[in-house]
Amino acid sequence: MNKRVFLGLMGILAAAAWAAAADPLPSWNDGAAKEAILQFVAGTTTEGSPDFVPPAERIAVFDNDGTLWAEQPMYFQGLFMLDRVKRMASQHPEWKEQEPFASLLKGDLKTAFAGGEAAVGRLLMTTHAGMTSEEFEKMAADWIAGARHPKTGRLLTEMVYQPMLELLAFLRANGFKTFIVSGGGMEFMRPWAERVYGIPPEQVIGSSIKTKFELRDGVPVLVRMPESDFVDDGPGKPVGIQMHIGRRPVAAFGNSDGDLAMLQWTAAGPGARLCLIVHHTDADREWAYDRESHAGRLDKGLDEAAARGWTVVDMKNDWKRVFVFEAEQLVRPDSGPQ
Repeated sequence: MNKRVFLGLMGILAAAAWAAAADPLPSWNDGAAKEAILQFVAGTTTEGSPDFVPPAERIAVFDNDGTLWAEQPMYFQGLFMLDRVKRMASQHPEWKEQEPFASLLKGDLKTAFAGGEAAVGRLLMTTHAGMTSEEFEKMAADWIAGARHPKTGRLLTEMVYQPMLELLAFLRANGFKTFIVSGGGMEFMRPWAERVYGIPPEQVIGSSIKTKFELRDGVPVLVRMPESDFVDDGPGKPVGIQMHIGRRPVAAFGNSDGDLAMLQWTAAGPGARLCLIVHHTDADREWAYDRESHAGRLDKGLDEAAARGWTVVDMKNDWKRVFVFEAEQLVRPDSGPQ
């Protein structure tokens, strides 16, 4: 038996030993997906293994919407945007006659969003700009503290996937640094990501709007401008990773075609790589959707995962529990190094 084969077998045995001693992923059913995670972590963290990755290079990136928390019936930042329009309406009587605001205030989302990206962009800039970064941070933090899901009635921060919290904790306990790389707004996620996921603000990468420095009555502030600066989605994700991290990840986790470029970028690096897609297949406990979904569409990514041998999580069969409120004992998201 040559040395490489021997060390590879040692990595497999190490993964089995971890699973037997104390299951780090108790909300995951035994199967190919869980085994792929355990073997990857064992191989990349065992010195002498051919797949060993030095701690400084243990970078793991996670999409947020649909990967760490739910994204149906619409992205949660969209709910924030809609709530902001309603709260601001009294100051803008002209919105009763202006689209997309008029339809939105009537509850006609189909007409409001008929204008496509231009309509959504106008809503986003109106509700997300014109204040300082500190004011927006407080606004987002206050909103998420009480915002509830329109279907389940649960706090949005309870619509987080328990298996993914366990995965975050498991990776950090083994020296991985975990990042969010999301199409959602970077400053929308930063006020609460550390509390919910154990991921600090500086490790949250997302879309952003232009911001400028001003002195207001002698006080320095950062003002959010009504203009997009960077879209961290699709091909923008690898660009955002390079800009903010400066290292190619060794592990990437997503759920939609918007994550495909990030997964491709991660997989293209040398050595051991873990690329994982969360496939929403559980209509009873969550939602079942993929190729035709209006949110989190998974079409090209599903095909490429099959062609490249990436790990695909079948939510219905691979997860014992889905949401944190189903867990008997919650895993602390801040366990292990970040």
